[in-house]
Amino acid sequence: MRALPAIALAVCGLIASGCGGTAAGGAAAGQAAPATSVRQTPAQRVPPASEPLGAEPAATRPLEGKVVVIDPGHNGGNYRDPKAVNRKVNVLTQWKACDTTGTATNDGYSEAAFTWDVSKRLTKILKDRGATVKLTRKNNDGVGPCITERAAIGNKAKADAAISVHADGSAAGNHGFHVIMPKKIDGPVDKVVGASDRLGIAVRDAYKKGTGLAYSTYIGRKALDYRSDLGGLNLSTVPKIFIETGNMRNAGDAAKLKDPAFRQKIAVALANGLQHYLKA
Repeated sequence: MRALPAIALAVCGLIASGCGGTAAGGAAAGQAAPATSVRQTPAQRVPPASEPLGAEPAATRPLEGKVVVIDPGHNGGNYRDPKAVNRKVNVLTQWKACDTTGTATNDGYSEAAFTWDVSKRLTKILKDRGATVKLTRKNNDGVGPCITERAAIGNKAKADAAISVHADGSAAGNHGFHVIMPKKIDGPVDKVVGASDRLGIAVRDAYKKGTGLAYSTYIGRKALDYRSDLGGLNLSTVPKIFIETGNMRNAGDAAKLKDPAFRQKIAVALANGLQHYLKA
């Protein structure tokens, strides 16, 4: 989630813009139930091939009544308006750029496009499971919103859980994923630090199980990192985490992140982690 080197915008670093447990059983966890000759209940039904991976049968909506906010990192039009994205905003522990361009793979697949695609897939799965889902941006053609606004969207929605989707832009030899969680800062996030920690662990475990990607080799401990410099976390009053789904500058990670089928795996894994947390 570092800023593209060819663009003179604020450097993203590790998400300046804010850049295993799975739910119990069967289709509700995005996993097909085993075939059987015994008459199956709707909850045990194996989805036919025509149903998308991660879809929830109509009779089983385990996230009914839950609100999830998904924050797709960056935006595809950020590079067009450096003045807007470089504007400084107060994240309580420091002043930071409103947003950044994000990073990209070596052949130009942008983090903004990646996070938008994964977030749309995740939205569909969660809605199929009964959740109400809100996104912090409507498309991948605009600018922003600022990291402060992204936090405010989750707060206004009174989200039961919020997740900011990113991919990193570290050195080519680094690989793997990590989850970023908030620290206490004597601010609004303090009351949800514990819940955010539980959310982060649930998502980490489900992501590892669902994608097979390794824990980050360069940040955090067992794929968990705690930070106090991200506005999207510092200003949140609801449980919220960031996930760096892989390193776009690493050839192995990048090949997976560019694959639509693997992005669907990512979305199902994230949905399973969110469901595990929300149903715990």
